[in-house]
This record gives sequence, C-alpha cells and structure tokens, in this order.
Amino acid sequence: MSNNAKLFVISAPSGTGKSTVIDAVMKELPRLKKPISYTTRRPRPGEKNGVDYNFVSVVEFENMKEQGKFLEWANVYGNMYGTSLKTVKSSLTSGNFLLKDIDTQGALQLKKKLGDNAVLIFIEPPTLQELENRIRQRACDSEQQIKTRLDNAKKEMSEASKYDHVIINDELKNAVNDLKKIISGYMPL
Repeated sequence: MSNNAKLFVISAPSGTGKSTVIDAVMKELPRLKKPISYTTRRPRPGEKNGVDYNFVSVVEFENMKEQGKFLEWANVYGNMYGTSLKTVKSSLTSGNFLLKDIDTQGALQLKKKLGDNAVLIFIEPPTLQELENRIRQRACDSEQQIKTRLDNAKKEMSEASKYDHVIINDELKNAVNDLKKIISGYMPL
C-alpha cells in the first residue's frame, strides 16, 4: 500500500448529520472516492445495486465472509454490511484516497488492519438532547426505535476517544469545513 494513500473512516451516531456532511465534502474534494459496501438489506427507493451498495443475499454474504473477502463486516440493526478487502487494498496500493462511512465496530477493525492508512474521524452531535431532537424531527422512527438509537449513540460516543479526530456537528457549515480541513491535511497537493 502507498504510504500517502488513506482511507478516511467516518463514524457518527444516527441523526448526527453524518451523510449530509460527507456529501458536502465529497463535492468539494473530488479526489475522494467511496468504496461500495456489500449489504444484506433491501434497497431503499432510488438506490442502485453497484452504485449505492452491492446488495447480496444473506447466503452470499456469509460465503464471502467465510472466504475472507471482507476487510471488515458488521451486523447493524439486523442487516449485514461489509467492506471488500480486494477493493480497498487495490485502491490504496494505487495511491487513492477513500472515504468510508461506517459504525464504530467496523471503524476500529479497519484501523487495526490498515494502521496508519486508516484515519478515523468521529462526528458528534452538540448534545444528546439535540441528537434526540434531530431524530424526532425526522418523524420516521417509533418510540422504541428512538430509544434504541439513543442508547446506541451513547455507546458509539464512548468510543470517540479511540478516533484520530473528533468533529462536533453543531452547525453544518462548520462541520463540513472541519472535515474538509482534516482530510486535506493528509492529501498532497
């Protein structure tokens, strides 16, 4: 793998605004590429196989897992997600810069396997109360789902100290600038 190549691994509790921050940074830093994850979950409206995710059956996923084809994998809310070992290693060997949105258990697996080629960045909400407000405003979760998301958020936030960088998403523009500055600091001009 190239010493300069990096996989920027972004984690955040559900409802923190992670996807919005990532999308904005991806537009401003076109050299960044996103490796496409494998998942056993069903496609959401508008998602395309091979573009948003590689959608596979549970059996296919388990076979890939047994064959060692994943750099990391995790069970998230009852669905399996995995990152292709071949895709990431090939891309890093070519000197590319990748950005991966992943939960804390997957992020820590990636850091262990890739060492300095993985840069872990955690995005936090300003407060747990603000996170709860954001989740409720989405109005798509039951009371039990909200409680589960908040419990998971507390667990994920307890892992933030293991990350290389932490950003607080109190204002979108600031969070985007902070993430862009961190990533740009690792990318040669």
